[in-house]
Amino acid sequence: MASSPCGNSNFDSGLEIKTRSVEQTLIPLVSQITTLINHKDKPKKSERTLAAIHRVGQAVSVAVGRFVAVGEAIATENQELKDEMGQACFEARRAGDAIAQLTDVGSVVSSQSDGRVTVFSDRTGMVKAARLLLSSVTKVLVLADRIVIKQIITSRNKVLVTLDHLERVSTFQEFVQIFSQFGNEMVEFAHLTGDRQNDLKDEKKKARMAAARAVLEKCTMMLLTASKTCLRHPDCESARINKDAVFHRMRCALEQVIEIVTEARSCGENKILPASIYNGIKDFKSSVECLRENLYSLSPQGMGSQLEALVERTEDFTDSAYTSHEQRQAILGLCQLARQDTQQLVHAWVEAQQSVHAKEATEDMEVAILKTCQSVSDLRRELHKVAVVRASDLLKVHGEQLPLRALKAAGAEGNLEAVAEYSHTLTEQKEQLVETCRLLCHVSGTEPLEITCIHAEETFHVIGPQIISAAQTLALHPSSKIAKENLEVFCEAWESQLCDMALLLREINDVFEGRRGDKRPYLSLPRPGKHSANLKTAKAVKLDAEEQTSMAKLGLELRLLSSDVDTEVEKWEEQEHDIVRQSQSLASMAYNMHLFTRGEGLLKTTLDLFHQAEVLSEEGLQLCSSLRTFSTQLVDEEKSVVMTEMEKLVALCQQLQMGAKTPVQGKTATFQKVDSSIQTTRAILTVVLSLLPFCNKLNRKYKSERSSLGSPQDWRERQDASTPVKEEGALNGKSSNGFGVKSLEQHMASLNLLESK
Repeated sequence: MASSPCGNSNFDSGLEIKTRSVEQTLIPLVSQITTLINHKDKPKKSERTLAAIHRVGQAVSVAVGRFVAVGEAIATENQELKDEMGQACFEARRAGDAIAQLTDVGSVVSSQSDGRVTVFSDRTGMVKAARLLLSSVTKVLVLADRIVIKQIITSRNKVLVTLDHLERVSTFQEFVQIFSQFGNEMVEFAHLTGDRQNDLKDEKKKARMAAARAVLEKCTMMLLTASKTCLRHPDCESARINKDAVFHRMRCALEQVIEIVTEARSCGENKILPASIYNGIKDFKSSVECLRENLYSLSPQGMGSQLEALVERTEDFTDSAYTSHEQRQAILGLCQLARQDTQQLVHAWVEAQQSVHAKEATEDMEVAILKTCQSVSDLRRELHKVAVVRASDLLKVHGEQLPLRALKAAGAEGNLEAVAEYSHTLTEQKEQLVETCRLLCHVSGTEPLEITCIHAEETFHVIGPQIISAAQTLALHPSSKIAKENLEVFCEAWESQLCDMALLLREINDVFEGRRGDKRPYLSLPRPGKHSANLKTAKAVKLDAEEQTSMAKLGLELRLLSSDVDTEVEKWEEQEHDIVRQSQSLASMAYNMHLFTRGEGLLKTTLDLFHQAEVLSEEGLQLCSSLRTFSTQLVDEEKSVVMTEMEKLVALCQQLQMGAKTPVQGKTATFQKVDSSIQTTRAILTVVLSLLPFCNKLNRKYKSERSSLGSPQDWRERQDASTPVKEEGALNGKSSNGFGVKSLEQHMASLNLLESK
């Protein structure tokens, strides 16, 4: 580890932890080891204290033994890691046995004078055993994690092979057969990479993974229709161009996923993000403020160069043909003001350096520092306003989809001249959107959002020409149903990216205003049946005004419940806790359903709503799994309450899932299915809302008990008759947070390590 999970460098194993699941499994182990070592500082222990320590040591040894058995089973199934895993397991077992021996009651020496006993006389031995145990267990987990990476690579390779077959098919029958296989492989790949994305610690990698998976999700349907169009019209050049572009983009996205999970250093990986104005301003202000402590932390020439580099980046705004004269003048004026304030700072700074007595910033310097920081902050605020207003205006204009509608109509009429005319209009819109994404990247405020802006820019840049080639194909074959369907799919992808841009804009505003942005759950697509080979999907339906009105009350209840859930999860100290993360996801999806009842948001049709209901039910079942794990640390009465509510939640999620999957015919039946889906979702949120405060209270309680166990302050005096029992229970697998075998085995199971492949 680059650093130990608990911040204790004494247990550095030399391995860097990349994922939350491995880190969260190691944290309790570090805590238990620290407990054992800290209690050595007082060699005199009462018999009760000694018995508790003995139980800790013995339970750690037993848990390590069972954990090692899991590791050895993994080694048996993965020959390429057998030697490394075997050695790590051997060292872990040896360290566990050493800790058991060092905490053995039979090995202590009794003192006749005070009736107490001396324990842990071999401090060096305990530290050595603890270090070896942490290092070896970490290595076992990291080796196990390599198997997950191998599964993703294997899945990617299967997809690539099938993709090659799809690209070369020459008959519809062969295409249908291979695409069915391809769909199943993509589903597997989507689940593996989705789990990995959620598990990554690095937020930039998570954002890059989300972008790559979004490309694969959208391109799967594009690949289907583009390939069918090419098969139907094999001599059509625009159809071939359209298809080739989709295959190329899918291969690039697949490669990006592998580069992220393997941390490959190819030319396409770790692209340096373009220097954003936000980061430039942040770095400049940091340099200026450092002068308060150290007058020589930077040279005047260095500060001037830093400011000029920052001003140069504003040219993306001032040189744009779409920036108004007033906006341009405001930006240039603020840049000049920043220069003037910086010059005044330099003047005060040089005077302070020349003063014999001045070691820190003088009063004149402090005023100049404040003015300089304020001027660049004002510049950032103006640039943010320009970028956000530009994006908002574009989204309003493009929301009408006039060029897309015109292209569809011209293509259906076989009017190549009109297609060329509207293609020019769409190209202009594409350039505006691409440039706007670049401006948003400058002011986004976080690196993950910068990555999302770059993804949006690339998506508009690619999909624009694809829409044009699809429209040209339709114009050449106006009676072709598949060419018409193909154009529709690419237009939907464009509209979907506009929706994503609206959400991105909201998140950028949240960051700028200091609010915590809503986390939008990733809708894991493609899903079984979504892109099936026969394409016999249910007809998408939009609710009419009367039906939306009747849904409004239910939708409002969903909105209020989702807001209440958000409020409750914010009260948790551990924002990365599985229960918190999954509850937030449920609230966010329920909010999407609320927007549907108002005719707004990402869910446009009843099919979208039913798909969202399926994903929500799956997330709810994941929450049930987390609740079950959480309940293992509770006493009987507490556990009974949690399990009772969890069983209600399981039943509701299964009911929602079955209802969403059940096909219906006719408008009335569809409306009833919508009503049922929303009512069941409301019931799910109600149960979640009742569980959150109770689980938070229990989580704080047991966290406090674990903290008190590990405190060096007079540990002996705080022990009572129940403490050894609690400690023994926690260390024998009854706690998901102690170093129990259940938590370790559950971690292994969640990584699908023992699953036959």
